[in-house]
Amino acid sequence: MESKRERYERILQRYLPNPYVEMVIDLLMKHTVQFKIVKPRKTKLGDFRSHTKHGKVQITVNGNLNEYSFLVTTLHEFAHLTNFLEHGHRVSPHGKEWKLHYTRLLLPVIDHPETPEELRKALLRSTTNMKASSCTDHQLQRTLLTFDSRNDNLLTLEKLPKNSTFALNGRTFQKGILRRTRYLCTDVTSKRQFLVSALAHVEHIEDEK
Repeated sequence: MESKRERYERILQRYLPNPYVEMVIDLLMKHTVQFKIVKPRKTKLGDFRSHTKHGKVQITVNGNLNEYSFLVTTLHEFAHLTNFLEHGHRVSPHGKEWKLHYTRLLLPVIDHPETPEELRKALLRSTTNMKASSCTDHQLQRTLLTFDSRNDNLLTLEKLPKNSTFALNGRTFQKGILRRTRYLCTDVTSKRQFLVSALAHVEHIEDEK
């Protein structure tokens, strides 16, 4: 009969870089947590809940992430778990206590000899100037995106010239001005304006000559 550790290993090998599978399994074996790999969500890569409707602690991670994004997101959510176990709801979800837990979980990845150098540098910068999450730490996010295997026709929105036309989620937009980390873009059909992440993967539509 397959053991719990063997089952974790069989599943996680599909989502994580091989050198870090045991690291995540050790966390799952140590903590009582419902760990779910879920369908992609547009608003978040992962999620931690201290109480679900079934009364269980739960971590969810999007199943479409590249293996290094999956790893960093998983550690981000486990930092929420260990922070909650130590402090409960008495501290800020992304406060200094959480940052300490997250840094502790990232250090073995930073020190691992098989961690790609560009990711090691990005994680070191991230732990020095910690942001709320890997989503809002744009330098780290840009590095994680380099490990994606995506359609060659897709680019990040920030790489397109201003006023370029692009396709996203079956709709056509025109790129506008940058507002902090998002571009104000206009839906070509409805003329409505939306803020789109600078790191969104879009398909550039070339102007007809």
